[in-house]
Amino acid sequence: MKILYFAWLRERLNRASDEVSPPAEVVTLNDLIAWLRANDEVLDHAMQNTKIFKLARDAKIAAWDTPIGDAKEIAILPPMTGG
Repeated sequence: MKILYFAWLRERLNRASDEVSPPAEVVTLNDLIAWLRANDEVLDHAMQNTKIFKLARDAKIAAWDTPIGDAKEIAILPPMTGG
């Protein structure tokens, strides 16, 4: 499964994506984010306030309790500003 990072989160992590194989107990997007954070100190620090992030499952915005199922791609979207 590919994890995509956008905007300032991508810059903070210094990478645009990761390929991961979460364990079977990781069922929902919320579980996935918790698992990713537990395995990456920089991501954990960057996502201290999880409420500000949106998630997308295979390019569609999804709730945090959405099952991962057979998703190929999960995107983590921090709040963005524009002008």
